[in-house]
Amino acid sequence: MISKKDITELQKKLYEIEESLNIPSKQTALEVLTKESTREDLWENRENAQKILSDINEIQEEIFQIKRLKEELDTLLSLFDETSQEDQNSLEDEYHKLKKEIETFETIKFLSGKYDKEDAILSIHAGQGGTEANDWAEMLFRMYTMYFEKKGWKYTVTDITKGTETGISTVSLTVNGKYAYGLLKREHGVHRLVRLSPFNAQNLRQTSFAAVDVIPILKDLEKDIHIPDSDIEFKAVRSGGPGGQNVNKTSSAVQITHIPTGIYVHCSETRSQLQNREKAMLILKGKLWKILEENRLKEISDIKGDYKIAGWGNQIRNYVLHPYKLVKDLRTGIESSNPESVLDGEIEEFVEAQVRMQ
Repeated sequence: MISKKDITELQKKLYEIEESLNIPSKQTALEVLTKESTREDLWENRENAQKILSDINEIQEEIFQIKRLKEELDTLLSLFDETSQEDQNSLEDEYHKLKKEIETFETIKFLSGKYDKEDAILSIHAGQGGTEANDWAEMLFRMYTMYFEKKGWKYTVTDITKGTETGISTVSLTVNGKYAYGLLKREHGVHRLVRLSPFNAQNLRQTSFAAVDVIPILKDLEKDIHIPDSDIEFKAVRSGGPGGQNVNKTSSAVQITHIPTGIYVHCSETRSQLQNREKAMLILKGKLWKILEENRLKEISDIKGDYKIAGWGNQIRNYVLHPYKLVKDLRTGIESSNPESVLDGEIEEFVEAQVRMQ
Protein backbone atom coordinates (compact mmCIF):
# COMPACT_ATOMS: atom_id res chain seq x y z
CA MET A 1 0.00 0.00 0.00
CA ILE A 2 1.37 3.41 -0.96
CA SER A 3 1.48 6.39 1.39
CA LYS A 4 1.57 10.14 0.92
CA LYS A 5 5.24 10.00 1.91
CA ASP A 6 5.95 7.63 -1.03
CA ILE A 7 4.55 10.19 -3.48
CA THR A 8 6.36 13.17 -1.92
CA GLU A 9 9.63 11.16 -1.94
CA LEU A 10 9.10 10.58 -5.66
CA GLN A 11 8.54 14.32 -6.15
CA LYS A 12 11.78 15.01 -4.29
CA LYS A 13 13.65 12.51 -6.49
CA LEU A 14 12.31 14.17 -9.65
CA TYR A 15 13.41 17.57 -8.32
CA GLU A 16 16.93 16.20 -7.73
CA ILE A 17 17.01 14.81 -11.27
CA GLU A 18 15.94 18.21 -12.63
CA GLU A 19 18.76 19.87 -10.69
CA SER A 20 21.36 17.32 -11.82
CA LEU A 21 20.36 17.78 -15.47
CA ASN A 22 20.60 21.57 -14.99
CA ILE A 23 17.33 22.23 -16.80
CA PRO A 24 17.49 26.06 -16.45
CA SER A 25 20.82 26.17 -18.33
CA LYS A 26 19.35 23.89 -20.98
CA GLN A 27 16.41 26.24 -21.41
CA THR A 28 18.92 29.05 -22.02
CA ALA A 29 20.79 26.85 -24.51
CA LEU A 30 17.48 26.05 -26.21
CA GLU A 31 16.79 29.73 -26.76
CA VAL A 32 20.23 30.18 -28.36
CA LEU A 33 19.83 27.09 -30.57
CA THR A 34 16.31 28.11 -31.62
CA LYS A 35 17.64 31.51 -32.68
CA GLU A 36 20.42 29.82 -34.68
CA SER A 37 17.90 27.52 -36.37
CA THR A 38 16.12 30.54 -37.89
CA ARG A 39 19.23 31.85 -39.66
CA GLU A 40 18.85 32.10 -43.43
CA ASP A 41 22.25 30.44 -44.02
CA LEU A 42 21.48 27.52 -41.67
CA TRP A 43 21.57 24.81 -44.36
CA GLU A 44 24.79 26.01 -45.98
CA ASN A 45 26.47 23.67 -43.50
CA ARG A 46 24.14 20.67 -43.55
CA GLU A 47 25.98 18.72 -40.83
CA ASN A 48 25.91 21.66 -38.43
CA ALA A 49 22.23 22.32 -39.21
CA GLN A 50 21.30 18.73 -38.45
CA LYS A 51 23.22 18.88 -35.15
CA ILE A 52 21.43 22.10 -34.14
CA LEU A 53 18.00 20.60 -34.87
CA SER A 54 18.95 17.37 -33.11
CA ASP A 55 20.11 19.30 -30.01
CA ILE A 56 16.87 21.30 -30.02
CA ASN A 57 14.77 18.13 -30.14
CA GLU A 58 16.80 16.52 -27.36
CA ILE A 59 16.53 19.48 -24.98
CA GLN A 60 12.83 19.95 -25.74
CA GLU A 61 12.20 16.28 -24.99
CA GLU A 62 13.99 16.48 -21.61
CA ILE A 63 12.11 19.63 -20.59
CA PHE A 64 8.80 18.13 -21.72
CA GLN A 65 9.41 14.91 -19.78
CA ILE A 66 10.28 16.78 -16.58
CA LYS A 67 7.18 18.97 -16.91
CA ARG A 68 4.89 16.01 -17.68
CA LEU A 69 6.18 13.90 -14.79
CA LYS A 70 5.81 16.85 -12.40
CA GLU A 71 2.21 17.41 -13.47
CA GLU A 72 1.32 13.72 -13.20
CA LEU A 73 2.86 13.48 -9.72
CA ASP A 74 0.95 16.60 -8.61
CA THR A 75 -2.25 15.04 -9.94
CA LEU A 76 -1.51 11.76 -8.15
CA LEU A 77 -0.88 13.57 -4.86
CA SER A 78 -4.13 15.55 -5.21
CA LEU A 79 -6.07 12.38 -5.95
CA PHE A 80 -4.48 10.68 -2.94
CA ASP A 81 -5.53 13.54 -0.66
CA GLU A 82 -9.08 13.54 -2.05
CA THR A 83 -9.56 9.77 -2.02
CA SER A 84 -10.81 7.80 0.95
CA GLN A 85 -8.35 5.46 2.64
CA GLU A 86 -10.24 2.45 1.29
CA ASP A 87 -9.85 3.63 -2.30
CA GLN A 88 -6.23 4.80 -2.11
CA ASN A 89 -5.01 1.36 -3.13
CA SER A 90 -6.51 1.99 -6.57
CA LEU A 91 -3.80 4.61 -7.12
CA GLU A 92 -0.97 2.15 -6.55
CA ASP A 93 -0.65 1.12 -10.22
CA GLU A 94 -0.30 4.76 -11.29
CA TYR A 95 2.31 5.33 -8.58
CA HIS A 96 4.43 2.37 -9.69
CA LYS A 97 4.10 3.41 -13.35
CA LEU A 98 5.38 6.90 -12.57
CA LYS A 99 8.14 5.52 -10.34
CA LYS A 100 9.38 3.31 -13.18
CA GLU A 101 9.24 6.19 -15.69
CA ILE A 102 11.23 8.43 -13.34
CA GLU A 103 13.85 5.73 -12.73
CA THR A 104 14.21 5.24 -16.50
CA PHE A 105 14.43 9.00 -17.08
CA GLU A 106 17.04 9.24 -14.30
CA THR A 107 19.47 7.09 -16.31
CA ILE A 108 20.04 10.09 -18.61
CA LYS A 109 22.15 11.81 -15.96
CA PHE A 110 24.52 8.82 -15.92
CA LEU A 111 25.02 8.92 -19.69
CA SER A 112 27.68 11.59 -20.00
CA GLY A 113 30.30 9.72 -22.06
CA LYS A 114 31.51 11.32 -25.26
CA TYR A 115 29.54 8.97 -27.52
CA ASP A 116 26.75 7.87 -25.15
CA LYS A 117 24.07 9.72 -27.15
CA GLU A 118 25.01 8.08 -30.40
CA ASP A 119 23.99 5.05 -32.43
CA ALA A 120 25.82 1.77 -31.98
CA ILE A 121 27.07 -1.33 -33.72
CA LEU A 122 26.22 -4.46 -31.73
CA SER A 123 27.86 -7.74 -32.74
CA ILE A 124 27.28 -11.25 -31.41
CA HIS A 125 29.84 -14.04 -31.87
CA ALA A 126 29.16 -17.68 -31.02
CA GLY A 127 31.76 -19.24 -28.75
CA GLN A 128 33.19 -22.73 -28.89
CA GLY A 129 30.61 -25.48 -28.96
CA GLY A 130 29.41 -25.63 -32.55
CA THR A 131 25.66 -26.10 -32.87
CA GLU A 132 24.93 -25.27 -29.22
CA ALA A 133 26.87 -22.00 -29.34
CA ASN A 134 25.38 -21.02 -32.70
CA ASP A 135 21.88 -21.55 -31.32
CA TRP A 136 22.73 -19.47 -28.24
CA ALA A 137 24.03 -16.64 -30.46
CA GLU A 138 20.72 -16.66 -32.33
CA MET A 139 18.79 -16.58 -29.03
CA LEU A 140 20.79 -13.49 -28.00
CA PHE A 141 20.15 -11.93 -31.42
CA ARG A 142 16.41 -12.42 -30.88
CA MET A 143 16.62 -11.04 -27.30
CA TYR A 144 18.36 -7.86 -28.37
CA THR A 145 16.17 -7.18 -31.41
CA MET A 146 13.06 -7.62 -29.24
CA TYR A 147 14.57 -5.15 -26.76
CA PHE A 148 15.26 -2.67 -29.57
CA GLU A 149 11.64 -2.95 -30.72
CA LYS A 150 10.36 -2.32 -27.18
CA LYS A 151 12.56 0.81 -27.03
CA GLY A 152 11.26 2.00 -30.39
CA TRP A 153 14.76 1.85 -31.87
CA LYS A 154 15.50 0.94 -35.47
CA TYR A 155 18.10 -1.65 -36.37
CA THR A 156 19.68 -3.04 -39.52
CA VAL A 157 21.63 -6.26 -39.93
CA THR A 158 24.92 -5.20 -41.55
CA ASP A 159 26.46 -8.67 -41.72
CA ILE A 160 25.51 -12.19 -40.72
CA THR A 161 27.10 -15.63 -40.96
CA LYS A 162 24.81 -18.56 -40.34
CA GLY A 163 25.86 -21.58 -38.30
CA THR A 164 26.71 -24.82 -40.13
CA GLU A 165 23.62 -26.65 -38.89
CA THR A 166 21.53 -24.03 -37.14
CA GLY A 167 21.71 -20.63 -35.50
CA ILE A 168 24.27 -17.90 -36.08
CA SER A 169 28.05 -17.91 -36.08
CA THR A 170 28.29 -14.12 -36.06
CA VAL A 171 25.98 -11.16 -36.67
CA SER A 172 26.41 -7.38 -36.61
CA LEU A 173 23.64 -4.80 -36.37
CA THR A 174 23.48 -1.03 -36.67
CA VAL A 175 21.26 0.22 -33.83
CA ASN A 176 19.69 3.67 -34.25
CA GLY A 177 18.14 5.14 -31.12
CA LYS A 178 18.53 7.82 -28.48
CA TYR A 179 21.46 6.94 -26.19
CA ALA A 180 21.81 3.58 -27.96
CA TYR A 181 25.56 3.32 -27.35
CA GLY A 182 25.40 4.62 -23.78
CA LEU A 183 22.73 2.11 -22.82
CA LEU A 184 24.20 -0.86 -24.68
CA LYS A 185 27.94 -0.44 -24.11
CA ARG A 186 28.03 -2.54 -20.94
CA GLU A 187 26.36 -5.45 -22.71
CA HIS A 188 29.87 -5.93 -24.09
CA GLY A 189 31.30 -9.19 -22.79
CA VAL A 190 30.67 -12.92 -22.57
CA HIS A 191 27.16 -14.24 -22.00
CA ARG A 192 26.79 -17.79 -20.63
CA LEU A 193 23.82 -20.13 -21.11
CA VAL A 194 23.13 -23.30 -19.09
CA ARG A 195 20.28 -25.56 -20.25
CA LEU A 196 19.24 -29.06 -21.24
CA SER A 197 20.51 -29.50 -24.78
CA PRO A 198 17.82 -29.80 -27.47
CA PHE A 199 20.49 -31.09 -29.87
CA ASN A 200 21.47 -34.43 -28.36
CA ALA A 201 19.43 -37.57 -27.77
CA GLN A 202 20.49 -37.82 -24.11
CA ASN A 203 19.10 -34.32 -23.40
CA LEU A 204 22.21 -33.56 -21.33
CA ARG A 205 22.90 -30.27 -19.57
CA GLN A 206 25.02 -28.02 -21.76
CA THR A 207 26.90 -24.78 -21.18
CA SER A 208 27.27 -22.39 -24.12
CA PHE A 209 29.03 -19.06 -24.52
CA ALA A 210 28.61 -16.11 -26.87
CA ALA A 211 30.50 -12.81 -26.95
CA VAL A 212 28.73 -9.48 -27.43
CA ASP A 213 30.65 -6.48 -28.73
CA VAL A 214 29.31 -2.91 -28.75
CA ILE A 215 30.98 0.08 -30.39
CA PRO A 216 29.80 3.63 -31.12
CA ILE A 217 29.14 4.66 -34.68
CA LEU A 218 29.73 8.33 -35.27
CA LYS A 219 31.16 10.38 -38.09
CA ASP A 220 33.17 12.42 -35.57
CA LEU A 221 35.39 9.34 -35.36
CA GLU A 222 36.76 10.58 -38.67
CA LYS A 223 38.42 13.36 -36.65
CA ASP A 224 39.25 11.31 -33.56
CA ILE A 225 40.69 8.23 -35.30
CA HIS A 226 42.99 8.68 -38.29
CA ILE A 227 43.94 5.53 -40.21
CA PRO A 228 46.64 5.86 -42.90
CA ASP A 229 45.80 4.16 -46.20
CA SER A 230 48.97 2.11 -45.82
CA ASP A 231 47.46 0.46 -42.71
CA ILE A 232 44.42 -0.81 -44.64
CA GLU A 233 44.01 -3.91 -46.76
CA PHE A 234 40.81 -3.81 -48.80
CA LYS A 235 39.02 -6.70 -50.53
CA ALA A 236 35.79 -6.78 -52.49
CA VAL A 237 34.00 -10.08 -51.89
CA ARG A 238 30.73 -11.70 -52.84
CA SER A 239 28.13 -11.36 -50.13
CA GLY A 240 27.20 -14.47 -48.23
CA GLY A 241 24.63 -12.85 -46.00
CA PRO A 242 20.93 -11.92 -46.22
CA GLY A 243 19.53 -10.20 -49.27
CA GLY A 244 18.42 -12.92 -51.64
CA GLN A 245 19.97 -13.93 -54.94
CA ASN A 246 20.66 -10.42 -56.24
CA VAL A 247 23.11 -9.61 -53.47
CA ASN A 248 25.43 -12.39 -54.64
CA LYS A 249 25.59 -11.41 -58.32
CA THR A 250 28.28 -8.77 -57.81
CA SER A 251 31.17 -8.34 -55.39
CA SER A 252 29.43 -5.56 -53.45
CA ALA A 253 30.41 -6.79 -50.00
CA VAL A 254 33.71 -5.56 -48.60
CA GLN A 255 36.31 -6.82 -46.18
CA ILE A 256 38.71 -4.35 -44.58
CA THR A 257 41.71 -5.46 -42.53
CA HIS A 258 43.63 -3.12 -40.23
CA ILE A 259 47.16 -4.43 -40.72
CA PRO A 260 48.75 -3.22 -37.42
CA THR A 261 46.09 -4.86 -35.22
CA GLY A 262 44.78 -7.63 -37.47
CA ILE A 263 41.21 -6.42 -36.93
CA TYR A 264 39.00 -7.09 -39.91
CA VAL A 265 35.50 -5.90 -40.72
CA HIS A 266 33.08 -7.42 -43.23
CA CYS A 267 30.08 -5.42 -44.44
CA SER A 268 27.38 -6.47 -46.91
CA GLU A 269 24.55 -4.19 -45.80
CA THR A 270 23.85 -2.63 -49.22
CA ARG A 271 24.40 -3.45 -52.89
CA SER A 272 26.77 -0.49 -53.18
CA GLN A 273 30.41 -1.38 -52.67
CA LEU A 274 31.21 2.27 -51.88
CA GLN A 275 28.53 2.48 -49.18
CA ASN A 276 29.64 -0.83 -47.69
CA ARG A 277 33.23 0.39 -47.64
CA GLU A 278 32.24 3.62 -45.86
CA LYS A 279 30.21 1.68 -43.27
CA ALA A 280 33.06 -0.82 -42.78
CA MET A 281 35.51 2.03 -42.15
CA LEU A 282 33.17 3.55 -39.55
CA ILE A 283 32.90 0.18 -37.82
CA LEU A 284 36.69 -0.26 -37.90
CA LYS A 285 37.23 3.18 -36.39
CA GLY A 286 34.68 2.34 -33.71
CA LYS A 287 36.59 -0.84 -32.87
CA LEU A 288 39.90 1.02 -32.69
CA TRP A 289 38.32 3.72 -30.50
CA LYS A 290 36.99 0.98 -28.19
CA ILE A 291 40.51 -0.45 -27.82
CA LEU A 292 41.88 2.99 -26.95
CA GLU A 293 39.07 3.54 -24.44
CA GLU A 294 39.62 0.14 -22.80
CA ASN A 295 43.35 0.84 -22.53
CA ARG A 296 42.54 4.16 -20.85
CA LEU A 297 40.19 2.41 -18.40
CA LYS A 298 42.82 -0.24 -17.73
CA GLU A 299 45.25 2.49 -16.74
CA ILE A 300 42.62 3.81 -14.33
CA SER A 301 42.07 0.30 -12.95
CA ASP A 302 45.79 0.05 -12.12
CA ILE A 303 45.16 2.89 -9.68
CA LYS A 304 41.61 2.11 -8.51
CA GLY A 305 41.70 -1.66 -8.87
CA ASP A 306 37.97 -1.88 -9.53
CA TYR A 307 37.61 -2.16 -13.30
CA LYS A 308 37.69 -5.37 -15.29
CA ILE A 309 37.58 -5.29 -19.07
CA ALA A 310 34.96 -7.73 -20.33
CA GLY A 311 36.72 -10.41 -22.34
CA TRP A 312 36.57 -14.03 -23.31
CA GLY A 313 36.38 -16.23 -20.21
CA ASN A 314 35.15 -13.30 -18.11
CA GLN A 315 31.39 -13.65 -18.42
CA ILE A 316 29.20 -10.73 -17.43
CA ARG A 317 25.86 -12.55 -17.20
CA ASN A 318 24.59 -16.09 -16.68
CA TYR A 319 21.32 -17.37 -18.14
CA VAL A 320 20.34 -20.62 -16.40
CA LEU A 321 17.35 -22.61 -17.70
CA HIS A 322 18.21 -25.86 -15.87
CA PRO A 323 18.36 -27.18 -13.13
CA TYR A 324 16.71 -23.94 -11.95
CA LYS A 325 15.62 -20.75 -13.69
CA LEU A 326 17.74 -17.66 -13.13
CA VAL A 327 19.38 -14.83 -15.04
CA LYS A 328 22.09 -13.08 -13.01
CA ASP A 329 24.35 -10.19 -13.93
CA LEU A 330 27.68 -10.83 -12.25
CA ARG A 331 28.64 -7.15 -12.05
CA THR A 332 25.48 -5.55 -10.67
CA GLY A 333 23.98 -8.56 -8.87
CA ILE A 334 20.63 -7.97 -10.61
CA GLU A 335 18.67 -11.22 -10.92
CA SER A 336 15.53 -12.47 -12.64
CA SER A 337 13.82 -15.80 -11.98
CA ASN A 338 12.00 -15.48 -15.31
CA PRO A 339 14.64 -16.15 -18.01
CA GLU A 340 11.94 -16.64 -20.64
CA SER A 341 10.87 -13.01 -20.18
CA VAL A 342 14.50 -11.82 -20.31
CA LEU A 343 15.08 -13.75 -23.53
CA ASP A 344 11.95 -12.07 -24.91
CA GLY A 345 13.75 -8.72 -24.62
CA GLU A 346 12.84 -7.69 -21.06
CA ILE A 347 16.37 -6.55 -20.17
CA GLU A 348 15.68 -2.93 -19.16
CA GLU A 349 16.37 -3.66 -15.48
CA PHE A 350 19.78 -5.15 -16.33
CA VAL A 351 20.67 -2.30 -18.70
CA GLU A 352 19.68 0.45 -16.27
CA ALA A 353 21.59 -1.16 -13.39
CA GLN A 354 24.72 -1.25 -15.55
CA VAL A 355 24.33 2.41 -16.49
CA ARG A 356 24.05 3.40 -12.81
CA MET A 357 27.27 1.58 -11.87
CA GLN A 358 29.42 3.71 -14.19
